[in-house]
Amino acid sequence: METTAWTQLRSVMTAEEERRPLARDTLRRIGGFARPHRRRLALFVLLGSATALLAVATPVLAGRVVDTVVTGGDSATVVRLALLIALIAVTEAALGILGRRLSASLGEELILDLRTAVFDHVQRMPVAFFTRTRTGALVSRLNNDVIGAQRAFSNTLSTVVGNVVTLVLALAVMLTLSWRITLLALVLLPVFVIPARRMGRRMARMQREAAALNAAMGTRMTERFSAPGATLVKLFGRPEEESEEFAERARRVRDIGVRTATAQTVFITALTLVSALALALVYGVGGHLALRGALEPGAVVSLALLLTRLYAPLTSLAGARVEVMSALVSFERVFEVLDLRPLIEEKPDARDVPAGPVSVEFDDVRFGYPAADKVSLASLEEVATLDPNEGAEVLHGISFRVEPGQTVALVGSSGAGKSTVAQLLPRLYDVDSGAVRVGGVDVRDLTARSLRDTLGMVTQDGHLFHDTVRANLLLAAPGAGEPELWDALRRARLDELVRSLPDGLDTVVGERGYRFSGGERQRMTIARLLLARQRVVLLDEATAHLDNTSEAAVQEALAEALEGRTALVIAHRLSTVRTADLILVVEAGRIVERGTHEELLEAGGRYAALHHARFAPRPANSGRDRDRGERDRGAPAAV
Repeated sequence: METTAWTQLRSVMTAEEERRPLARDTLRRIGGFARPHRRRLALFVLLGSATALLAVATPVLAGRVVDTVVTGGDSATVVRLALLIALIAVTEAALGILGRRLSASLGEELILDLRTAVFDHVQRMPVAFFTRTRTGALVSRLNNDVIGAQRAFSNTLSTVVGNVVTLVLALAVMLTLSWRITLLALVLLPVFVIPARRMGRRMARMQREAAALNAAMGTRMTERFSAPGATLVKLFGRPEEESEEFAERARRVRDIGVRTATAQTVFITALTLVSALALALVYGVGGHLALRGALEPGAVVSLALLLTRLYAPLTSLAGARVEVMSALVSFERVFEVLDLRPLIEEKPDARDVPAGPVSVEFDDVRFGYPAADKVSLASLEEVATLDPNEGAEVLHGISFRVEPGQTVALVGSSGAGKSTVAQLLPRLYDVDSGAVRVGGVDVRDLTARSLRDTLGMVTQDGHLFHDTVRANLLLAAPGAGEPELWDALRRARLDELVRSLPDGLDTVVGERGYRFSGGERQRMTIARLLLARQRVVLLDEATAHLDNTSEAAVQEALAEALEGRTALVIAHRLSTVRTADLILVVEAGRIVERGTHEELLEAGGRYAALHHARFAPRPANSGRDRDRGERDRGAPAAV
């Protein structure tokens, strides 16, 4: 057993050192988070120093008890010394509890600051970040890595200060008692120092590997446990393969956990063994000197007890180094997210959207999706490196204007760039050249809050949070009362459905609103839009999931909601854009036609072809022949 432990310890000592500029920069940034709490940190250091002083005093008093007994002193002295030792023990315990509580409080508050900073920073990231990032990996940074960083303060910090002071005081007292025995006891000290340095780096490597594996496993669970993911797995009937793939990831997490625990246990056990050997050395040499009269018996006892105060802090500090290195890895992974600069920044002198009815204008807009290395991290995508190449330009000189109170519709084939145009208006992305203006002001010069208050958007997925109907509606207007909520639901033709639910407005809609049908979810988002009452409305395939009956009902609600408002409508169904003041036909990132419904039909161009493909009478032959005929005429699969 001992041979195996020392073999593993030797392998740790001879492992290749990892040269990474980790600690200095990371510690500096941690210090930035700790600076607001510096007064309590100073109090904690004082408590730790006092506790260490009491810990060293006990062995010295124990030695005096032995000397009093050996020299035939009176019992009253022994009793007084014993009572003093007991008082010191009680005081030391009380100070230890107080220090531990203060350490935990500091750790929790520092981590609260860090976790809040990460959450706020991620909220500012562009949509491209979320489309590329694995959700499980991102959540792991906010949970597992932050908790790992927390251990440095809640567990490790409470012992480091006291152990350092104890180590210094114990060494000083031992030197005054017998400098020869002290030096002999310190012969084995390099066995503590060398492995601690090597083990710290090895544990850091294993911690990084464990964090990556845990994130991968968490991502797998996040994707498969969501309603769409679980449905997909069930539809394709691969539960055995899914189970095996997850088990393989879980086995990797298990293996790295076993390796980490084994290496750390071997390390600490070896150091404990060395301290026992040093204690035997003190008893042997000290006892020999005491028998010869060269040393007091009490001094031998004090040296032996002080040696535990010497090597125990060394063992704890060695373990603390491993914990600190692991925590620094966690901090590093969190700071990696904080260092990712958001592409969308609000200018210091940003202004509000002008009051009154507002126009929307696209002026020679050109845009290509940003390169992966500008919006994401390789570790969050589970790839070795990110592609540094910019995406191809998808919008080529888009120009149009929506006057106040006017409705403009965008139509075209799937992939033509309609949704990209929609994402530029609320500034989910910034244009590469040209300008997008709201109320005559470039959106890059507007405050984010005023833009949100001005622009309401309904997307094609009809996303809802796993919360109540009430909470999902209040996202649009937090101060809305119940009458306003019911009015919005009525106008969205959804009030009867919500009244029929078991808990009405307080019914939980399920993850992503999966307790509702697609059309019901979409009408919920439209109700949210109606509740917000923004001056500009953007509808991105707002009726895509509705049947004809639901579409007609929602169109009535939208007509009421859009009255007097500036509206940009992106439609899959041409029937929803016939009444628009202006229709823009987008193909391959360019506007190829513009006009009213009648003008475009009369022109006989692309819009007319799309309209014919959608509404032409069905021939008597099969649906397959009809589809083939539409492809022969060049009609797209989606409009």
